[in-house]
Amino acid sequence: MKIKYYLLFLFFAVSFLNYSQTNQNENAIKQFSLKVVVKSKESNQDIKDAEVFVNGRQFRFNPVYGYYKVFARVNDELMVSHPDFETVYQTIKSDDEFRILVEGFPDEKYSKIKSTNKEVSASGYLQFLDSAKIYKEKDIDKSLSFIEKALENSNTRKRNAATYKTLADIYLYWKQYDLAVNNYKLSLQIDENNTTKIELAKAQYLLKKYEEAIKTYQNLQMKRLSNFEKILVNQGLGDVYFELKNFKKAREYYQTALKIANANSIKSKITDLNSKLASVYAAEGDTKKAETFFNNSMRFASQENVNRTIKEEEKKADFLNDNRRFDDEITLRKKTLSKTENKTSTNEETSKDADSITSQKINYKIGTAYILKEEYEEAIPFLEESRKDAKKNKDIVVEKDATRKISEVFANLGKYDKALENYEKYVTLVDTLYNRKEQEIQQIKRFSKKISENQNRIASLEKDQELADSKISLAFVDQKLSEESNRRQRIIIYSLFGGVLLLSLLAYFMYRNNKQQKLANNLLALKSMRSQMNPHFIFNALNSVNSFIAVNDERNANRYLSEFSALMRAVLENSDEDFIPLEKEIELLELYVKLEHNRFKDKFDYTILVDENINLEQFSIPPMLLQPYIENAIWHGLRYKTTKGNLEISIDKKDEETIQISIVDDGIGRQKSQELKTKNQLKQKSKGMSTIKNRIEILNSMYKDKISVQVSDVLDNGEGTKVELQLKK
Repeated sequence: MKIKYYLLFLFFAVSFLNYSQTNQNENAIKQFSLKVVVKSKESNQDIKDAEVFVNGRQFRFNPVYGYYKVFARVNDELMVSHPDFETVYQTIKSDDEFRILVEGFPDEKYSKIKSTNKEVSASGYLQFLDSAKIYKEKDIDKSLSFIEKALENSNTRKRNAATYKTLADIYLYWKQYDLAVNNYKLSLQIDENNTTKIELAKAQYLLKKYEEAIKTYQNLQMKRLSNFEKILVNQGLGDVYFELKNFKKAREYYQTALKIANANSIKSKITDLNSKLASVYAAEGDTKKAETFFNNSMRFASQENVNRTIKEEEKKADFLNDNRRFDDEITLRKKTLSKTENKTSTNEETSKDADSITSQKINYKIGTAYILKEEYEEAIPFLEESRKDAKKNKDIVVEKDATRKISEVFANLGKYDKALENYEKYVTLVDTLYNRKEQEIQQIKRFSKKISENQNRIASLEKDQELADSKISLAFVDQKLSEESNRRQRIIIYSLFGGVLLLSLLAYFMYRNNKQQKLANNLLALKSMRSQMNPHFIFNALNSVNSFIAVNDERNANRYLSEFSALMRAVLENSDEDFIPLEKEIELLELYVKLEHNRFKDKFDYTILVDENINLEQFSIPPMLLQPYIENAIWHGLRYKTTKGNLEISIDKKDEETIQISIVDDGIGRQKSQELKTKNQLKQKSKGMSTIKNRIEILNSMYKDKISVQVSDVLDNGEGTKVELQLKK
């Protein structure tokens, strides 16, 4: 009987423990609302402009409820920060109210602060700082003007630190990473803060200062961090090592971050880290694990919102494309396209990341996948839809690329009229894009100048504030302690020295910023020039095909068109590259000269000689740099000759670091060629040669005199032309 009661008691005890454990687990997973109250201890007034975060998600003061209404789970971490008090960290254990009382808070109704001979309410500074944050993504000029006003009204070190951090956040958003790094460092010099350090490391990573970013992140690892901050630090280190192609370390840091995110149910980071691990495994060639993690990221993204789902689906589709799984890629992209169109039709809010994934881009990628499968008929509707959407959304880059692909598809299908029609549209779009790029370059210059002027004003304001504070301090000391006059003189000297040093640093940063801007402008100009391939030899080639057809020489027409298509495909594939292998450029030239020789067999013979001692793999050359010189030799030298001429292209080794490329013809010469041309032809040639000259000058300024060109006559009577181009490794 006793045993029976004992067993009954044991059964109820176990059931109670299981019930309690189940309730605890449900509470840990379930999200609840939490009341967070932040007040001034002296006046009992609500502090309404604090920054309240839970696992990186910000919550603002709710005037309806009269407190910060926060959504959280058990063991989530609450962070409350403000420029006028120390940051508060708390771990949430229940849905009980959080009450934070701040001592010595400068209440906006009851206190006035004297600042440089004028009275400013305590709330003025906070309003300016909040306005700067509001306009950060809308209008950089307004945002920076509020920063200036905040600095004028700032009267404590902590406020100065918060102001410079906000200024750095603004520069980070507008991709002025060097200025962001400088201002984060300035903020940290005034007041150490983990959040600012994490942002500094992120800015250093975006500036490609990888070693500095690693050092900053590793310094943070020795600090007391919240769980969310630990995730950010480990994820940041993973990002840096991924860029450095140290995939083993990148994977280890991502796995550490994912472990913390899983333990604390931080969904957004779980999605991010699964996606990043998938990218690491894909880079390492472990496609099976990569696909598993891509599927995980898509599953978790679907639990968040449609934008996250679209972003992760596009990442996996790119992975499938890299692995030539085109059927799976097309199926997934069609699914994503449906979500994108549905989101647009319902006017659903779009995130900044998802906004870059547009219907025209997805349609373009689907069409490209069909082309890679050589299913050209299936590719056309998607490419046409991509072009239509791109035109509607004024996305000229995608419109240009889609038009080029359509031209290639029609060429592959043998529909040469449509191929030519679309290629002419492509050329027009390239010209339009070139003009737009030139405008963008000017806008970037004006934007950089404006930012530089604003930064100068802010630096000058800080200097004036420092000098004003120094004068007040000196006057106070002079009144109280006249015997400390020597010490005051030393303070003045140090202040002046600091001002000179500050100006020197400012000049250095301005110089570096201008140098980086010049490099960016050069890259943009090169890209625009590369896109301007003179199309007249293309149309001449098509006329030759037409002449073959006119005399029923179908065999030669087909052969010529096949070789011409191969040349055009190779040219378009290299159109986005600054440099290509020399061996590939030689192949292009052989193909081009062969085409021209087929057209003018009775005008010239040619030879292409390459020194066997040259290691072609060690040299690279800008694509289609030599073609205009060869074209000039044929069209303006050899074509006008009454007898059959010769064209010799030779590549010789000059020394271990340099090769010489010679293009020699025995044509009529430059002077006679000029006399035969019309005024319109003279203008056209001048423009073409000036473009080549500008291209070489920009490349030499970027790559330290890598290329030199010299043009001379072969004979003393002016006949024949010799182009000598020297190319360094």
